[in-house]
Amino acid sequence: MANSTVEIMNKGMKCLTEHMGIVEAERFISLIIQEKFDYTKWQREYFDRKSPEEISKEASAYEKAHPYTGEAVRL
Repeated sequence: MANSTVEIMNKGMKCLTEHMGIVEAERFISLIIQEKFDYTKWQREYFDRKSPEEISKEASAYEKAHPYTGEAVRL
């Protein structure tokens, strides 16, 4: 069953505030709104500038720095 808009917003705010703190989470949201941020466009531009090798190298480095412990983040 799909989550309602309210449920998605609540989960998103919980995630942002837990990882960034309330002030930085509010600042992030404010910046997104002010800039009319298009996440899909940003991702496309970001990854278009990288080679497949660079992406693979970054993903491997991230995995090594953040190994999977078998414990998922519960929202």
